[in-house]
Amino acid sequence: MKVQLSNVRIAFAHLHEAQSVNGGEARYGAQIIVDPATVNAKTLAQAVDAVAQEKWGAKAKGILAELKKKGFVCYHEEPKKNSSGEVYDGFEDMHYVSASNKARPLLIGRQKEPLTAADGKPYSGCYVNASLELWAQDNQYGKRINATLKGVQFVRDGDAFSGGTPASADEFDDLGVDEEVPA
Repeated sequence: MKVQLSNVRIAFAHLHEAQSVNGGEARYGAQIIVDPATVNAKTLAQAVDAVAQEKWGAKAKGILAELKKKGFVCYHEEPKKNSSGEVYDGFEDMHYVSASNKARPLLIGRQKEPLTAADGKPYSGCYVNASLELWAQDNQYGKRINATLKGVQFVRDGDAFSGGTPASADEFDDLGVDEEVPA
């Protein structure tokens, strides 16, 4: 089921280059921070329910409750926490959705222009519109509700999370040509 999220903040973004997590297959992805008071949260909750209903029918409610307890649903209706149980910066009082893709998602700017890594956008902390595909998994690897990240449109700047936007050339002095640099 396709889901469009508007004006949401992203974190842990690896959108220009696939990244392996815990030795697994390299994937593109991000955590998308969702304000629980917005239409985005309602849309995600309804989509998760609809995907579960489509996959498991009459058993959907029970299966979904069990999957949520185990953290096996891409949409988390709680703040993201680190291994010490502390809430990550930017996730306070927020929900989030984990989305990834084996293929590089579409990355575009405000006027739908293609974005590259050299553009420095999107980055962790900025605001985006995101296109997701939610789907139910039920195979030898278990049951889950997953989100595939299909595309990201940069909307506006936000306070960068660690490792955010790259430095600007304005931050450096012009060293000229062939000047000796003191050791």
